[in-house]
Amino acid sequence: MEYTGQFTTGQGGVFTDEVGVITGDVTLRTEVSDDGKLVVRVQYTGAEEWYTVTGGRCTLHDTADGQPVHELVLGILARGGEGG
Repeated sequence: MEYTGQFTTGQGGVFTDEVGVITGDVTLRTEVSDDGKLVVRVQYTGAEEWYTVTGGRCTLHDTADGQPVHELVLGILARGGEGG
C-alpha cells in the first residue's frame, strides 16, 4: 500500500538519510508492505528522486494503521521542527 500527500515544509525542513535537509514543496509517500514494514519517503514535488525520511521506518502490528500513520507524519512534517 502507498499513501501520498503534498505540502510545503515548515521551519527546519525535512531531514533525509540521503541528502540531509530538504525544504520547499515536497511530496510525502508512505509505503507499507504486506508484512507491515513501513517506510516514509519524500521528494521535491515533480522530481524523480525519493529520499528516506530520517527515522521514517518501523514495523506496524496491523497494516491498516498505515493510513493513520501517514496522516500523522504528514501533519507533523508540514508543521515543521523547532518553533514550527
